[in-house]
Amino acid sequence: MTDAKAGPEVGTDQPGFDRRLLPPMLLGSVLNPINSTIIAVALVPIGRALGAPASQTAWLVSALYLATSLGQPVVGRLIDVFGPRRLFLLSTGLVGVAGVVGALAPDLGVLIGARVLLGFGTCAGYPAAMALVRSEAERTGRDSPGGVLTALAVANQTIAVVGPLLGGLLIAVGGWRTTFALNVPLAVAAVLLGLLRLPKADPEADPETEPTARTTGGTTRRESLAASLDLPGMGLFAAMLVSLLLFLMNLHLRDWYLLALAAAAGAAFAVRELRAATPFIDLRVLGGNTPLLATYGRALVAYVVAYSFLYGFTQWTEEGFGLTPFHAGLAQIPMFLLAIGVSIVSGRSTSVRGKLLLGAAGQIVACLVILKLGGDSPLWMLLLVALIFGVPQGLNNLALQNSVYFQADPERTASSAGLLRTFAYIGSMVASSATAASFGQHADTGGLHRLAWVMLGAGVLYLLLTLFDRTLGRAAGHGTRASA
Repeated sequence: MTDAKAGPEVGTDQPGFDRRLLPPMLLGSVLNPINSTIIAVALVPIGRALGAPASQTAWLVSALYLATSLGQPVVGRLIDVFGPRRLFLLSTGLVGVAGVVGALAPDLGVLIGARVLLGFGTCAGYPAAMALVRSEAERTGRDSPGGVLTALAVANQTIAVVGPLLGGLLIAVGGWRTTFALNVPLAVAAVLLGLLRLPKADPEADPETEPTARTTGGTTRRESLAASLDLPGMGLFAAMLVSLLLFLMNLHLRDWYLLALAAAAGAAFAVRELRAATPFIDLRVLGGNTPLLATYGRALVAYVVAYSFLYGFTQWTEEGFGLTPFHAGLAQIPMFLLAIGVSIVSGRSTSVRGKLLLGAAGQIVACLVILKLGGDSPLWMLLLVALIFGVPQGLNNLALQNSVYFQADPERTASSAGLLRTFAYIGSMVASSATAASFGQHADTGGLHRLAWVMLGAGVLYLLLTLFDRTLGRAAGHGTRASA
């Protein structure tokens, strides 16, 4: 994957994680969360400026996650094959292009297109970071990168702190277009760091220079580039995911055909992957990896709650409670500050069961408090809700990330990390659809309470998935991987 080789004595005099990799890893991985959180306080100003109701501006959220849900596992697989450098540079460069398009967008349609570009552009950061963690573990012989994984989680939490507040500040100074223009300097910095710090792929193993030799079932095959990438599998996966997410973004019986298309594409995808010599997603291995499947399921429902809160609660604080975008961003600071502290403290241990159970409890309690909120509630109640949400925000992300690292096939670390984000973004699609359906034309208190019931149901499901998962502790908790 990179020029870092396995073995404790190769590459450095004193084996240890190459800290020069941290800046591009951290910056690349936070490009997506900063665009996720900064848009939360921009939805209302954008709607007012472009004459669009909340049900239409919700597409600004959905568009990014539709693109990222599709792109993360695809780009992750490309990283597994080519190494992280070239995919990182291409993707982060696209982020800059998207920033320019968004800053100059004349209408909501173009703005949604810019968010699609941002979704694809931010696909490489997180899978690349996870791939680099894996390659460094192989190079140093130390398969316990808890500090680096915690740093990734904390960096994302920190950006989540900065996102709403920075978004409110940018809107106050230069209007909502500045929230898109911000991506231009971020992309330039990421590309420069990638060029300077990321290791180049080993030319002897570069699929562009010669076919790769892989071992499957004890036999070695020299495969063409197209076969190693499984382009038909990627295409069927894209058709399945796009149809499903379009259905989830606007739940209605008249769109039943989208669900039928998703089912048909899913069946064809399963047949293809079970027969492919080098599948895009190895369903035989994934199907036998119960811990990893359970982790993906938990990620989906956890992000239904998290993103319903991020977007729905934020819109209500502006329209239903009367805060400005800047003050709406300030109201979320308690959540993210506590989340950072929780991540740092809990990151010292790779055990996940306790983190997941406490995170589930925090989600449920916060949803119950939201049901008590109204337009005349005291400000301290809003801050209390944000503070309570800080516990699951800090625990769930770290626990899910650690779980995938230890449960996934080491040779598919990047694509497995991409799939984690895909399931998370499917959850965000459900959250976006639930938010639009709950609020309709205006983010009022009645809509907030309807959304809170959806969040509560997802929180209870998350708790049940954790309580009855007997694989927890055997996989991530002891630093071992689930076998196929």
